[in-house]
Amino acid sequence: MDIAGKKVTIIGGKRSGMALARLVIRLNGKVQLSEKDSEDCLPHEFKSWAAQHNVSFEFNGHTPEFVTNSDVIVLSPGVPFDSKCVRWAQEKNICVCGEIEFAAQFCSKPIIAVTGSNGKTTVATLISKIFQKAGHQVCLCGNVGFPFSEFVCDLDHVDYVVLELSSFQLESVHDSSLPTSEGSRAVEGFKPYISVILKFSHNHLDRHKDLEEYFAAKKRITINQSSEDFCVLNYKDSESHAIPPKIEAQVVYFNSDDEMTVSNPNHSAVLAVGQICSVDKDLCHKVFKEFEGVEHRLEKVRSLNGVDFINDSKATTAQAALWALENIEQPILMICGGRDKNIDFSVLGETVQQKVKQMFVIGEARAKIRKAFDELINLEECDGLEEAITKARQNASKGDCVLLSPMCTSFDMFADFEERGRAFKKIVNNLT
Repeated sequence: MDIAGKKVTIIGGKRSGMALARLVIRLNGKVQLSEKDSEDCLPHEFKSWAAQHNVSFEFNGHTPEFVTNSDVIVLSPGVPFDSKCVRWAQEKNICVCGEIEFAAQFCSKPIIAVTGSNGKTTVATLISKIFQKAGHQVCLCGNVGFPFSEFVCDLDHVDYVVLELSSFQLESVHDSSLPTSEGSRAVEGFKPYISVILKFSHNHLDRHKDLEEYFAAKKRITINQSSEDFCVLNYKDSESHAIPPKIEAQVVYFNSDDEMTVSNPNHSAVLAVGQICSVDKDLCHKVFKEFEGVEHRLEKVRSLNGVDFINDSKATTAQAALWALENIEQPILMICGGRDKNIDFSVLGETVQQKVKQMFVIGEARAKIRKAFDELINLEECDGLEEAITKARQNASKGDCVLLSPMCTSFDMFADFEERGRAFKKIVNNLT
């Protein structure tokens, strides 16, 4: 896509929107940015840069006059593809794409894209580490916290791009093989060299109307792959078995019954990618052994008077919290809650009853979580994270674990799971 001299409207101004704006300016395009919140949501540094580059803004909501005065419209991941902005653009036959698809137009390096309901950050991080250990230069970005559009013009010395992708980032990917309007033809479909789908589970029904729509968004990671590409699928995930007949990519399974030496499905997925790219298996196992985990995912913050404090803020689903509970041997005092994503918390019932001594619940989802677990364990509602940590500490005994594993998004109290995790660590580290 040649955007030199073209007007590109970015919907959503936060981290991805700011990265997109800088990318468009580097490509000699003209930027305008539409944001639903007030201008206070953008840092002063960015607004100063934008003024120097004649970036136009509208705040406190989107308007058809501003949005449709464009050659291309790019959606930040937080903007649904069924939003009014998309409808306005389609009525005017204006090209609409998501941040990942837009940035991929300017990427000349092979992309390894990882999605799934849980484990994405760990697997994407481990893939980048095995390549680095093998002597390759890697760019790790996407949903892991660094927008793809921030790095896509600086890949001259990079061998592979590893992307962690959510359903939000994939739902706007279009099928290049289908007849398109003149506007949508302006962007090529997103096409990774290797796609990795870890596992499907109940998630993001606050954004998607049902599980079928959520699964369909995830599967779009494969939609433009050819016979020269690879799709890595979880053998033990029933949803994954419906994918191969519908794609052209070569299918490689992980987590199969014959993998006797690999008990961790995340490691199994990484090994499958390594095998495709001729990375030595022993080298991979060495990386696994040395890996200390990712921030905000079962991250040990400290031990105090014999009690461990674990930050699992990235666990925004019931399945992610279940994985945490199953991998902690100690008795657990669990802190959870936040904004509900229409999650079925009851799937944790048996495990919570077996492993959780006490639960401290915060945020908008308090009543729903109480309903799911109140008859199973001792549960107490708290006004905020600090109160929950204080009460958990008061009730913990030597040998216990205080675990923040929210099962919810952070948006009722924090900007994102990272801010929530940092707040947890700050409070815990200030305990005396």
